[in-house]
Amino acid sequence: MTRRLAFYDLDGTLVSSNVVTQYAWYVRRLGSYSRLAKLALSAPVLLGFELYSRRAFNVFFYRFYRGLRRDWLEAQAEGLFEEVFRPNLYPRSSGLVAADKGQGFETVLVTGSLDFALGPLVAFFGFDHVIANRLVFRKGVATGEIAPPLIAENEKVAAMKRLCATRNADIAQSKAYSDSLSDLPMLEAVGRPAVVHPGRRLRRVASRRGWPILDLKSADR
Repeated sequence: MTRRLAFYDLDGTLVSSNVVTQYAWYVRRLGSYSRLAKLALSAPVLLGFELYSRRAFNVFFYRFYRGLRRDWLEAQAEGLFEEVFRPNLYPRSSGLVAADKGQGFETVLVTGSLDFALGPLVAFFGFDHVIANRLVFRKGVATGEIAPPLIAENEKVAAMKRLCATRNADIAQSKAYSDSLSDLPMLEAVGRPAVVHPGRRLRRVASRRGWPILDLKSADR
């Protein structure tokens, strides 16, 4: 039987969080007020990159991690989950993933977040596979560079196709979920796309193409 995969974006789709809030949590945990100040001062630049290109945003943003130790970052994963991810999970997100697993889909978290931050969250949802960004470390210290491939925009699709090939899965029978217009290539790549909490532009695209529009925020829906 041909396998089917279900791909889930993370931020804004399954959880009300983003890579900036995750990094801010790390530097507060570290007690680095200089890093927090630098992040705050960079907010207009980050917004500009976000509007221009998600890929460019990631290249710029992950430079903030330069100088942080890998072992320290990895040791914070449980705290990050308990203090950032768990309180901000959408009430129906775990039910969505469980329902897809029950229908025989292999579940895949595909996100621009960093791999070392995701272990407890992956365990919570029971994801079968993870596609995420990875920092480059030298002698255990982050350089601020992202190890290729950088997971954003069309590279998400390339990574999805590679995993489908590895798993002998039919992407035309697979699902994808996202809240972001920047993930339109990800949604278009599968046969069964759905949008979650979309903005106005993505909602128009979904309505025009007849894609499901989901709300995972309300526990009673």
